[in-house]
Amino acid sequence: MDHNQLYSLWCENAVDDKDLTEELKSIKGNDDAVYDRFYTSLKFGTAGLRGVIGAGTNRMNIYVVRQATQGLANYVLNKFGKGAVAISHDSRIKADLFMKEAARVLAANGIKVYITTELQPTPVLSYLVRYFGCQAGIMVTASHNPAKYNGYKAYGEDGCQMTDAAATAVYDEIQKLDIFADVKLADFDEAVASGIIEYVDDSVYDSYLEKVLEQQVNPGICEGADLKVVYTPLNGCGNKLVRRVLDKIGVKDVVIVKEQELPDGNFTTCPYPNPEILEALQKGLDLCEKEQPDLLLATDPDADRVGIAVRDYDGSYRLITGNEDGVMLTDYILSCKKAAGTLPENPVVVKTIVTTKLINKLCEKYGCELKNVLTGFKYIGEVILNLEKKGEENRYLFGFEESYGYLSGTYVRDKDAVVASMLVAEMAAYYKKQGKSLAEVIDGLYKEFGYYLNRTFAFEFEGAAGMQKMADMMSGVREALPKEIAGYKVVKVSDYQLKVETDLLTGEKTDITLPTSNVIALNLEGDNAVIIRPSGTEPKIKLYVTAVGKDKGDALDVCEKLVGSTKEIMGI
Repeated sequence: MDHNQLYSLWCENAVDDKDLTEELKSIKGNDDAVYDRFYTSLKFGTAGLRGVIGAGTNRMNIYVVRQATQGLANYVLNKFGKGAVAISHDSRIKADLFMKEAARVLAANGIKVYITTELQPTPVLSYLVRYFGCQAGIMVTASHNPAKYNGYKAYGEDGCQMTDAAATAVYDEIQKLDIFADVKLADFDEAVASGIIEYVDDSVYDSYLEKVLEQQVNPGICEGADLKVVYTPLNGCGNKLVRRVLDKIGVKDVVIVKEQELPDGNFTTCPYPNPEILEALQKGLDLCEKEQPDLLLATDPDADRVGIAVRDYDGSYRLITGNEDGVMLTDYILSCKKAAGTLPENPVVVKTIVTTKLINKLCEKYGCELKNVLTGFKYIGEVILNLEKKGEENRYLFGFEESYGYLSGTYVRDKDAVVASMLVAEMAAYYKKQGKSLAEVIDGLYKEFGYYLNRTFAFEFEGAAGMQKMADMMSGVREALPKEIAGYKVVKVSDYQLKVETDLLTGEKTDITLPTSNVIALNLEGDNAVIIRPSGTEPKIKLYVTAVGKDKGDALDVCEKLVGSTKEIMGI
């Protein structure tokens, strides 16, 4: 069926949402607009669905959500015979509507549904899946995308985002369905009255918060520390729980960025509500200049990631990278537990392969096992699951990724900005009582181990030709591996597609046991490194550069040379 036929079909059948009806009418006769909405369908993958809100198979709307949920229902019933699914949502436009439509589909298929009475953070959804013993979970969110997007994250029975195998199985079920004719749909109010759809009681959120509080490293440390925090939830769903947890640990002086306090899917003051981006934190930084806090906290719309800024030596505010925050938290947890004699035997820290190598130094210092996993927090959750199967989940101390995602504890299986905010505040109070700022803490770690500068660079290549060019680049690097980059010898090559790690100094080859991924890591002398990874969904290729120097200036010089040399090798 071509795009015009699909358009006509939708005009006849898409009558349950007047916004879609009006949009379909407005594009009549506009072939480009029709084509853009119907030339393809949003594909269900390990991250579920994500797309622009609107009419059509290539948009996020109630019909795409219903079809995806019918596919999920078929998967659950085929695998488990029966089941339960937890659903929540963040502040995105139509997020609550999409949650209820998904619940209607599941209820019509005889699947028990637990839904939240209001928006909740993504880690809470992960917790609900585990708390209720569900077979799957759905979080309606587009994370940090611009306001015009919404999405649908799917979770497995372990509380992790779905694995490749599970996502493929759900996608196969979705492909069998007619988007209008094959979807079962219950009346929402009747389903609630019958009990097959059940609202989550507030006591469950209290139990989640208790689990978060169990992750304190130094309970009571914030009392008397006189810590002042500026906090922005970026118009997302972190506001209530982050403020509650800060209050419970004794951080009483919390100033909120008023323009970004309440849920607002339009994100009018931060078009890209991503704590990795300076512009998203600007309102918070402006308030810091007035309030002069010790710390700025900013959680993203679904409150699974947190960005921070700290007071610098001159009174200005320094943005802390995701790598730097992760390094400080890891050092804080390991050093305090070691001093208290509470480090478990053979402790485990987990990071993604593109996350700073400075963690390696810390783990060596504290005798801690470091596990490297592919990008995606589900792989960190998988490490926890494997430890749990052996009865060793207490060995897990901390996991993080460079994109501001952190998790302490095993109560959820996704990154959690609520626990991360708590730990950052606790860490700041701990060092403040010693007369040290967090700026001094990270600089002290650089002085001890060397300045590890981590930078990510993205290069875009539009269209099908661009995707082919990126594929050719990766093939070219594999076929002619460089012996050196910017004068630094390549000492080890890790090819995650060929699943082989080669030590170029000894010639020894080692199998990589991680899942297959089109990633090449070139480890250089001096602990420098370049990782090359094309996006599987966007026409861009990324370089993750680790540059090590005596200080920041030295590391920046190394970084510039590595980037220039790598671009030449790739033909960019």
